[in-house]
Amino acid sequence: MNKKYFRYINTLFVVLPMTMIMAFVGLIRNYGFGEDWFFKFLSAWSVMLPVAYLCAFLIIPKAKKLAEKATSEKKTTQSIQL
Repeated sequence: MNKKYFRYINTLFVVLPMTMIMAFVGLIRNYGFGEDWFFKFLSAWSVMLPVAYLCAFLIIPKAKKLAEKATSEKKTTQSIQL
């Protein structure tokens, strides 16, 4: 696979099932299985998917930096010495 597109495809594979689950749970909690539940699900999911996909590109780099900062060796050794 071309490394150029890996980030975009990987993010899509994370966002697709997560938004699908969230749209389904939200729909069932709010409306239940009515006669048109499937169309309500598709409507909610079609809005959630692009929003979550774009937000993921804003959140993932910041989350990566925060995780690296929280788990860095330098920080844990400094806190032990104090």
